[in-house]
Amino acid sequence: MPLEAGLLEILACPACHAPLNDRTADETPELICTSPDCGLAYPVRDGIPVLLTDEARKPE
Repeated sequence: MPLEAGLLEILACPACHAPLNDRTADETPELICTSPDCGLAYPVRDGIPVLLTDEARKPE
């Protein structure tokens, strides 16, 4: 289930406060930080973004 566009516009990375992009790779929805220095990927579970840095995937 995709996130509403209005919701995505107000969400920001908890670590660096940069905007987030919505991405679904291999059927796993994530919100990706747009900052080149951060780039954390936050999971979306049951349509709810989990914006906890402990739950985020580090960039590769």
